[in-house]
Amino acid sequence: MDWDDTQEIAEKLSETHPEITDPYSMRFTELFQWVIHLEGFEGDKAPQTSMEGKLENIVKAWAEYLQ
Repeated sequence: MDWDDTQEIAEKLSETHPEITDPYSMRFTELFQWVIHLEGFEGDKAPQTSMEGKLENIVKAWAEYLQ
């Protein structure tokens, strides 16, 4: 799993953190940590300025998954 696997990441985050009912309330710093620690995640684990767009896509996919 890599940063572009937004749907798979969103589903795993939902399963791992069922207490989160509004992904839009997440801080990107915390979300980044959760993503890089997901089982099976093999993407770049160094925070970069370009990560914001990828994290936004994950939040959107997660929110849609919860609907």
